[in-house]
Amino acid sequence: MTSIPLYIEAFISRMGLATRYLGLFLVVNTALVVALRYLFNWSPIALQETMTYFHASLFMLGAAYTLQQDAHVRVDVFYQHMSQRKQHWVNLMGTLFLLLPTCGFIFVISLPYVSSSFMMGERSVEGNGLPFLYVLKSLLLIMPVLLSLQGIANLIRHASALTQLANTTEGK
Repeated sequence: MTSIPLYIEAFISRMGLATRYLGLFLVVNTALVVALRYLFNWSPIALQETMTYFHASLFMLGAAYTLQQDAHVRVDVFYQHMSQRKQHWVNLMGTLFLLLPTCGFIFVISLPYVSSSFMMGERSVEGNGLPFLYVLKSLLLIMPVLLSLQGIANLIRHASALTQLANTTEGK
C-alpha cells in the first residue's frame, strides 16, 4: 500500500478524534440551555443556535471517520457470507460507483448555495443569533471532500488487497 492512503487516513483519523469532542460540547451546551431556561427563564438564541452548529458539525465532519472505521450501517445479509476477495470487490465498486459520484453530486449542487452564503456574509435571521451562518453551510462542501478523500484511500486499500489476494491462494 502506498503512503497516500496512509496520509489521508491519518488526517481523517485526527479529524474524527477531534470531532468526538463536539458530542461532549453538544451535551454540555444542551444542558446549559435547559438550565438557563428553567432556572433563570432566560434562553439566549445564540446558545440555542450553537446546538445546531455542534450537531451538524458532529455528523458532517464525523462521516469520513465513520467510513474509515467501517462503522456505517449496512445490510450484511449477503456481504457477511462472501469471501474476502468478493468483499473487497463490493467495497471497491461501491466506493467507485456510489460513494464518489454521490460526494461529487453533493459538492456540485451545494457549491452555489454555499458561495452565495459566503458572498453575502449570511447570518442568523434571529436578532441575537450567530453572525456566521455561512460557516455552517460550508459543511455541505467539507463533508463530501472528506468522504471522497477517505473513499480514495479505501479504493487504494481494496485494490492493494485484491492484488495481494491474487498473488496468493487465499480469497478464492
